Amino acid sequence: MTEPTAEAASEPPLPGLGEVVDRLRGEVGRGRAAAATRSRPAAAEPAEVDPVARVLVELPLAHLDRPFDYLVPAAMAEQAVPGCRVKVRFAGQDVDGFVVARAAASDHEGRLAPLRRVVSAEPVLAPEIATLSAAVAERYAGTRSDVLRLAVPPRHATTEKEPSAAAGETRVDVAAARAAWSAYDAGESLVAHLAEGGSPRAVWTAQPGEDWPAAVAQAVAATLASGRGALVCTPDHKDAARVSAALTAVLGDGQHVLLAAESGPAARYRDFLAVSRGARRVVVGTRSAAFAPVRDLGLVVVWDDGDDLHAEPRAPYPHTREVLLLRAQQQGTAALVGGFAASVEAAYLLRTGWAHHVSAPREALRRRVSVSVAGATEQELARDPYARGARVPTAAYQAIRDGLERGPVLVQTPRSGYAPSLACERCRTPARCARCSGPLRLTGPATPPACGWCGEAAERWSCPECGHAGLRAPVLGADRTTEELGRTFPQTVIVQSSGDGVRATVTGGREIVVATPGAEPVAPEGYAAVVLLDTWLSLARADLRTDEEALRRWLNAAGLVAPGGVVVAVGDPGHPALQALVRWDPLGFAEREIGERQEARLPPAARVATLTGTSGAVEEALGLLTLPSGAEVLGPVPQPAGPGKDQGPGRDERPEWRAVVRAPRARGAALSAALREMQRLRSARKLEAVRVQVDPAAL
Repeated sequence: MTEPTAEAASEPPLPGLGEVVDRLRGEVGRGRAAAATRSRPAAAEPAEVDPVARVLVELPLAHLDRPFDYLVPAAMAEQAVPGCRVKVRFAGQDVDGFVVARAAASDHEGRLAPLRRVVSAEPVLAPEIATLSAAVAERYAGTRSDVLRLAVPPRHATTEKEPSAAAGETRVDVAAARAAWSAYDAGESLVAHLAEGGSPRAVWTAQPGEDWPAAVAQAVAATLASGRGALVCTPDHKDAARVSAALTAVLGDGQHVLLAAESGPAARYRDFLAVSRGARRVVVGTRSAAFAPVRDLGLVVVWDDGDDLHAEPRAPYPHTREVLLLRAQQQGTAALVGGFAASVEAAYLLRTGWAHHVSAPREALRRRVSVSVAGATEQELARDPYARGARVPTAAYQAIRDGLERGPVLVQTPRSGYAPSLACERCRTPARCARCSGPLRLTGPATPPACGWCGEAAERWSCPECGHAGLRAPVLGADRTTEELGRTFPQTVIVQSSGDGVRATVTGGREIVVATPGAEPVAPEGYAAVVLLDTWLSLARADLRTDEEALRRWLNAAGLVAPGGVVVAVGDPGHPALQALVRWDPLGFAEREIGERQEARLPPAARVATLTGTSGAVEEALGLLTLPSGAEVLGPVPQPAGPGKDQGPGRDERPEWRAVVRAPRARGAALSAALREMQRLRSARKLEAVRVQVDPAAL
């Protein structure tokens, strides 16, 4: 073994493998740091005044449902106004949001992230709508971002650049407004109160044959006379168009806007901006119009609040009536809940003293309409024992014949189509599809029976109970009704309004109009007679509101009658809903319903919420729910499969379960708060979704 030379001993030793790796890591780290330094923008100079923006990010996550603080760069100080749309960095991605406020300082410790950019400096979220959205989210145990999706329409950049022309001056005739309401007890005082700047609250039951759009327009005119704006919500576009036409007749052109999805994105956003900018102070529309940012709002009106079209089908499922009443409470406005019928909730407003009743005297109602319930006569039963089940008895035919001598006749039938349900001709067993168990139906006189769910034809159907191959139609639709009336009255024009062929008006000549509920067209002078068929079918639904909804549909049809007209309902005269129709007493019927619901602890005497999802998800949600005192849980129970749910092979469709939680009305706010907290916990833990609906329209 040789000794190392002096030269070799003086050379530095070779680095080991670990040292090489450490050196490489250091160089890579320094390179990344330098690159990051080069790519990182310089710190944004904050705005001199109120450099903090409180932003409500558009994230449908319950545990993130609160404003977050962001830094307002000096370059965005003028554009980042409260109510504008912005882009912010959140959880590593750019998201949309609304600036709800500007502040001088933040409670957040540490450095604030700056706003990414101001999408638009247009303040589309008014302060009162931001406050309303929070209240609606609280009421319905939802998130503010979901509510704002309903309240603020999508941006249309080109339209936003256009100015909104101011409405011209209009002269309001308060005397004409008072005259329009003179037929009602307390009607003139209601109008006078509105014209003086007051905020009355009323439940209005319109008399039959009333031109209710004109009456609503006059109430709006009286509100305008006090220098305030007004907002009117109707169930559908057909009714909204009628109110719009009445407002034009009373106020003149260009004094109001019609907010409706049928207008298209650009036109709807243009009208929304006209309201937001204060160029228009009168709005009429459907559900989403309840959030319209009307300046100096003085009156909110909801027509036919019992219609289920007022219930929003998207989360958090708010009801138009409740949104408007919350708004009236927050902004101190007048409120008018109107309709030919009176919903149970409207009657409860009267019971609690929140509103007063506006109605016509009983003597005036008797002069305007005659209502009867028709059935087979004793002579017909003596000749034919099966006449008791006649669909159109003699009295109904006579009403149609006599009515045609004076004008058009309306025939309401509950179902559209030809024969929407079939049954065994011998044993009356409902006919079901062999493939998916859906109901069989006929779409025409020459078509074979087919499934209403999957569409498969059943030409060789036979009853699984008795083996009989014959079919009967226990329920007839509008198509078959039109066919039968056409044969009975061959020299008469038959007009149909149902399904996709809904008509807004008819000519008013000698014609028979066959319509389904909600699709009844308006006759210029009203209908000489109204016939309501198959009332038993309207009463056969398995729902909390079955009787209330049936009476509402009948009264809406009967309300189209001309003064002095005749209404004939075919059904059981002993049923309470038909008795209320004969007496024209919707409020008395609603009061009776309230009494029954108080005993059963159901809305509006109680606050009810449903939790729907898979069995495990519902059980998890109930485990996280802290019930307020007096609350109880019913269920969960499985929900039956319905139409549109494919039961074929290869479809992993887990059945839905539903639990019902109810609490006394006085603990309703506490129940909503508990449901929101439960949703926050589930959202933070990323648990399976559960659909929560507070006071659902159907139960």
